[in-house]
Amino acid sequence: MARRALKLASLAAAASGIYLYGNKFVDPNDFGVVRVGRAIATTAVISYDYLTSLRSVPYGSEEYDFLKSQIKELFVSFEDTPLGAASLAQVHKAVLQDGRTVAVKIQHPKVQAQSSKDIFLMEVLILIVKQIFPDFEFMWLVEEIKKNLPLELDFLNEGRNAEKVAHMLKNFDFLKVPRIYWELSTRRVLLMEFMEGGQVNDRAYMERNGINVNEISRNLGKLYSEMIFVNGFVHCDPHPGNVLVKKCPASGKAHIILLDHGLYQVLSESFRLDYCRLWQALIKADMKRVQKYSRRLGAGDLYPLFACMLTARSWESVNRGIDRSPVSASEDMEIRSNAAAYLPQITQLLNNVPRQMLLLLKTNDLLRGIESALHTRASASSFLNMSRCCIRAVSTYQRSKSHSLCRRAQISLTEALSLWQINLYELFLWLKGSQLGNWVIALLSRMHHSTY
Repeated sequence: MARRALKLASLAAAASGIYLYGNKFVDPNDFGVVRVGRAIATTAVISYDYLTSLRSVPYGSEEYDFLKSQIKELFVSFEDTPLGAASLAQVHKAVLQDGRTVAVKIQHPKVQAQSSKDIFLMEVLILIVKQIFPDFEFMWLVEEIKKNLPLELDFLNEGRNAEKVAHMLKNFDFLKVPRIYWELSTRRVLLMEFMEGGQVNDRAYMERNGINVNEISRNLGKLYSEMIFVNGFVHCDPHPGNVLVKKCPASGKAHIILLDHGLYQVLSESFRLDYCRLWQALIKADMKRVQKYSRRLGAGDLYPLFACMLTARSWESVNRGIDRSPVSASEDMEIRSNAAAYLPQITQLLNNVPRQMLLLLKTNDLLRGIESALHTRASASSFLNMSRCCIRAVSTYQRSKSHSLCRRAQISLTEALSLWQINLYELFLWLKGSQLGNWVIALLSRMHHSTY
């Protein structure tokens, strides 16, 4: 059954590819670019390869009609027009014979064979550029693509990732991950539960549907803090097309729908704990510990630049405390202008840090882009959620290494007190910003004056 679905769905994708090349669903500058850094020249190669395969199943031909009739044996309906398309695959909406509405993710023809040529060409181009510009240190990018691309091309691996993260974050009732239908899935075709909603950066959609923007931003931060600091298993492609939001008609609660589970980063325990402690130091503006843990993560003498890259804040703001004030327009402009000026140091830093850090930096950047679109960037609640996860992660590790019952109890007590302090501070911030809080402050002020 699964093999048959692969054959029919793949041919259906080829037949429907006319829509793909009508420039309706895909930015021509994106197609053929397998993730970041693919050489521009490969676009023409993949485009030619794929267009050639389309000619074997012409739209409206007798063979096309035959394929459509065969697909009907598996599906009650199968929409030719893709819901979305990217460099590796496209997704169609379909209904199975038993009435289930599914999303059918289909890998583009010959992408697997073409990918090795793309990587080789990219490697050659980077070596040529390095001969001209010796400071151009981007060979790590080729190494990362060599490691990650085969995983992204295996849709069964994507299905396993989806199930793992759904189980891992099952306590978050606002998170929805599509169910995988294994009996109809293969390495190149993935059938999953159909879910829809607005993109997570679409503030207007949320306002129209009565979805609290701040709640969505806060919950997204909770998800990623849990993945990064506590579990060390991180969804590394949270661009807006992969993170949807929808209000549940029955409960009125807003759900976050997490899609596209092909690219995950698994963090080692030592890296995860150093990263936890670095963020704790950044939040507390403890510069000695910022330097210590930045160096342990490979930043060396470039630790100030590393801290600025992680937080997307100026060095002055990092020293003052990143939770003290939001990003101003002048600070944002300063960061943008300095990025070009420090490009050689940035490339050196990226070449030195552990490879696990690279996808985290990309993930941080995508999440900040979402926060900027929603106008919720650098809110105090996001840092509080990060602090909670860091405290839990470090305490769990310390308990696992302690053989003394008394010591474990001490660690648990310290953890509880630290979390209680954060909760108390969060309550203070809420009171400070709420009408009730203003009323309490005014009442206390009057009581104070009446005593004199």
